[in-house]
Amino acid sequence: MEFNKITPAVLSSIKAIVGDDLVITGHADLEKYSHDETEDLHYYPEVVARPKSPEEISALLKLCNQNLVPVTVRGAGTGLSGGALPVKGGLLIAMERFDHIIDIDLENLQATVEPGVITETFMNAVAEKGLLYPVDPASKGSCFIGGNVSHGSGGPRVVKYGTIREYVLNLQVVLPDGDIIWTGANTLKYASGYNLTQLMIGSEGSLGVITKIVVKLIPRPTQDALMLASFTTNEEAAAAVSAIFRAGVVPSALEFMERRGVEWVMEHDAISFDLKDDIHAFLLIEVDGTNQDVIFSDCEKINDVLEQFGCRNVLFADSAAQKEELWRMRRTMAVSVKSNTVYKEEDTVVPRAALPHLISGIKEIGKRYGFESVCYGHAGDGNVHTNIIKAGMSDEDWNNKLKDGIREIFELTVSLGGTISGEHGIGLVQKEFMPVKFSQVHFELWRGIKKVFDPNGILNPGKIF
Repeated sequence: MEFNKITPAVLSSIKAIVGDDLVITGHADLEKYSHDETEDLHYYPEVVARPKSPEEISALLKLCNQNLVPVTVRGAGTGLSGGALPVKGGLLIAMERFDHIIDIDLENLQATVEPGVITETFMNAVAEKGLLYPVDPASKGSCFIGGNVSHGSGGPRVVKYGTIREYVLNLQVVLPDGDIIWTGANTLKYASGYNLTQLMIGSEGSLGVITKIVVKLIPRPTQDALMLASFTTNEEAAAAVSAIFRAGVVPSALEFMERRGVEWVMEHDAISFDLKDDIHAFLLIEVDGTNQDVIFSDCEKINDVLEQFGCRNVLFADSAAQKEELWRMRRTMAVSVKSNTVYKEEDTVVPRAALPHLISGIKEIGKRYGFESVCYGHAGDGNVHTNIIKAGMSDEDWNNKLKDGIREIFELTVSLGGTISGEHGIGLVQKEFMPVKFSQVHFELWRGIKKVFDPNGILNPGKIF
């Protein structure tokens, strides 16, 4: 598809829709919208508009559709797949002014929010009312809930409470031709035709622009316990994961961290921790609920399992401050790695029991290609984030051979029953690896869906496929 540049006439119309002061055109001011948290990639939009209402977005999309101007929608810019990068230029719609929690419905345990609400802000608002919204990605303090929906984002606690797909009930969406629709109903059950709500989740802004989100809430647990288990090998730690579930316990979080990641946060984030020389992997395990006796019983069961897999030590957090420090160690790990080295991050996910094979395989592939890796992530979901570190690789190998190593990691992941992204999405940087998992039939189905929603292909072009 050939797109058009934004002409002075189109720019004048954009300003008329949202207001002169809410349109950005200066190169320096566009810089912050040219990148997200994906490596060191920069793509500048021609124009940024900051609308406030679905009607304004509708008018913008109608205008761009008629003039074949590409449109990229951006939330907080915390994405890790390049999904919000305006690779074709055009108009970037910034959703930062859609920042209202519209309603928290205590009778139906639901809430209606705008997509520019910061995820942690929303979590805290419902927590004040004794409720829980459990989808909590590591960037919860800065990411927008709309971006979470668009990328199918997760976090540590979806292992017990379910993914974001289980909490989104209904969406208001503006389609590329300007039509404004609700995708479903504010009900817990839905068996009324194709489920457009689920189709929009994870579609990465390629089918429509989300302007309102209705989510399900649940009662908030009142108590929790946090354990940090230490192991001498990655494989022992990974093998213990599925055994915990087989023992009949479903933790509210179960996170894997390898030694190098812990060393990095100790070095760069002023986190104090007694790291023993013979320890190479950790499991951070949280159990929550409303009955302390049940929580204690679950912890005992977990401890028995850990002993069977060579666990060297279990630290029980004995205060809220210690719990916060352990969680800070896990949540800042990605930032520590990215801030201090040349890296690429992959987001593999496999069935839980395959975790030992995945992690050992990643290390073996790294040895053959000459890169190092730091693995951590949501082990309870089988979701491992792999930060590939340039280390001693030459620039030539990093730029030319590394993709072959990444492809082997994905081939291993798929052979173990997994897929190439658990929660970060495909966006720009992973799209070339999609054929590792998906057939031409899949691509044709996706292209057909895209064509129905967006015949001119203006929404987030250059992504996914």
